[in-house]
Amino acid sequence: MRAGARPPGRPRSSRADEAIVEAVLDLLAEGGSVETLSVEAVAARAGVGKATIYRRWPGKDALLVDALRTLKGVPAEPPGDSVRDDVVTLLEMVGQHTDERTARIMTCLAPQFNRTPEQDRLYQEIMEPRREMLRRVLWRGVATGELRPDLDVELAVAMLTGPILLHRVVRPLPNLADTDLPGRVVDTLLAGIAGPAAGPTTPPAGA
Repeated sequence: MRAGARPPGRPRSSRADEAIVEAVLDLLAEGGSVETLSVEAVAARAGVGKATIYRRWPGKDALLVDALRTLKGVPAEPPGDSVRDDVVTLLEMVGQHTDERTARIMTCLAPQFNRTPEQDRLYQEIMEPRREMLRRVLWRGVATGELRPDLDVELAVAMLTGPILLHRVVRPLPNLADTDLPGRVVDTLLAGIAGPAAGPTTPPAGA
């Protein structure tokens, strides 16, 4: 191959990747659903051909997962100082978004993901990395004695994330302040799941 010649095959364009992902998110933010989202519509919005999308993703499901992961971002690893502080750090990210489209998209899509086993699998694939990070912190707490040895980790994950997500998405109790809500939820729950190594727990104010 002569110097400066392009290697065989067309190089993948990061600009095209970004345009395709942005097209998916824009269509969903405008009220699109899992069922109505199509490769054709995405290609038209992104200004690319369908073949360009299929060269990058095997189908709509893989594209949707990548787009929603991009929207939610990669969760940062907690600092590892203490189980309590690490759980609070992870919960502070629940329901918090830097992209204004996130709330519209996830609020509309969450109920749709339960309609079929395939859609539920997509939802679990998107959410699992964040849950697994929280599980690891809880298992570490069990190993160090900061949490009780018979802790039901899956139930603890649900009890920790559920109130935060419900409050920030649905807001069923408008008088419940969001200020330090993750810390208050964690401290309330720790009173029941803390192990001997955690030392005495301080009840939340007003308890």
